[in-house]
Amino acid sequence: MGNLLKYSLYVWLLLLAIPFCVTAKEINAETFLQQGNEAYARNRFEDAAAAYKQVLDAGYESAPVYFNLGNAQYKLAEMPAAILNYEKALKLAPGDADIKLNLQLANLKITDRIEEIPEFFLSKWWKGFILFFSLSTLSVFTIVCFIAGFILLIAYLFLISVWPKKMAFYTGITVLSLGLIFRAMSSVQSDYLDGNPQGIVFSGAVDVKSGPDGQQKTLFVIHEGTKVSILERNNNWAKVVLANGNGGWIKLMDIKEI
Repeated sequence: MGNLLKYSLYVWLLLLAIPFCVTAKEINAETFLQQGNEAYARNRFEDAAAAYKQVLDAGYESAPVYFNLGNAQYKLAEMPAAILNYEKALKLAPGDADIKLNLQLANLKITDRIEEIPEFFLSKWWKGFILFFSLSTLSVFTIVCFIAGFILLIAYLFLISVWPKKMAFYTGITVLSLGLIFRAMSSVQSDYLDGNPQGIVFSGAVDVKSGPDGQQKTLFVIHEGTKVSILERNNNWAKVVLANGNGGWIKLMDIKEI
């Protein structure tokens, strides 16, 4: 009984402490974000980058934080890191024009110029459709539609007049259907992003081999900042392909995954 009382007390103390811990964590993240923004405004880009990293280390990942970190690293001429964080920001906010523009500018600062293979228009349209909204936005749309749809259907059960009753029913069904569409889009987008891992080269010059072995033939060389798609992993090696279709094997240590 004494042990039970003691453990119960520990649980209650833990539950009481959780809100304070979360609040302190949020305050720290907001403080670091403010410090980063102030440092960036004063052209202290190293301090700004350090503050934004602390926000991410606190567990608060968002497109604006990655974007701001990328901007600070761009100013510091750390192009591979800037491109990596722009790509992470774009992954969270696929339709953001500012992120796309800054990513293009950063890619102009690296050695490799990779010409993308023209994409079939239907495939390009489909990808643009599922990536138009971020996952968080789609989640909000889904929840709002489900709540609004159920409220309208509940109203349908209680309304007496025929015309408002019909309106509540058909509008509720329509809104719920939209919620299902948004839910499907988020699922497809999540599967697409998880099924297409990509990375940024962080070594100055990397030999792309014909196989997962340093003794294999060197097919070509890529440089830091280049984006690759990761097709396969084999021990310490990754099979990658570039946007132009060329591919081979490089060491995993030479890239950082987006």
